Amino acid sequence: MTSSTIRVLIADDQEMVRQGFTVLLNARPGIEVVGQAVHGLDAVAKVAELTPDVVLMDIRMPELDGIEATRRITAEHPDIRVLVLTTFDLDEYVYDALHAGASGFLLKDASADQLAEAVRVVAAGDALLAPGVTRRLIVEFARLHGAPRAPLKERVGDLTERETEVLVLIAHGLSNAEIAERLVVAEQTVKTHVGRILVKLGLRDRTQAAVFAYECGLVRPSGY
Repeated sequence: MTSSTIRVLIADDQEMVRQGFTVLLNARPGIEVVGQAVHGLDAVAKVAELTPDVVLMDIRMPELDGIEATRRITAEHPDIRVLVLTTFDLDEYVYDALHAGASGFLLKDASADQLAEAVRVVAAGDALLAPGVTRRLIVEFARLHGAPRAPLKERVGDLTERETEVLVLIAHGLSNAEIAERLVVAEQTVKTHVGRILVKLGLRDRTQAAVFAYECGLVRPSGY
């Protein structure tokens, strides 16, 4: 194993899912499944023992559900990324998982290529959300979450005008390259802005930034 190998823990109460994902990921260069967990409490314990780079986390599990397991893992191990696995693209619990610290979610019927790419993306510190459903899911559950909270609004004041503009575009699902094109700046400049936004707001990644933008009312839910 090289230092660049991405270490993965799979947490799912269905053995067929765990074994299937293990076979698929171990067949990919630069990825190694270092362990499996059969429920949420097991996942928390295995993370402490194995310190993987990425956790593939099922939402519905016995003992401790994936949402609370995600919350505990991201709180205790901020460098470990959690990628939530779900059967339904509008699973009512996905938003809660993102809010708990997950870096994104992926449908369980994703292809082997999509699965491997998802692991690589979140391991690199980026956010990954299932294509086609991400923004409407975040918007819908931000709408259901209630009115923006004052402390969040106050924190936006720490951002410069340009950083606020970049945050809005992140919430709309634009990539760094797309933001750079929109603002007519270099992509590296956008990366710098994104990094400062995350530091100032105390957020983990772009997913948390998007959720924050909706929750604080910076971006308003709209029709699809």
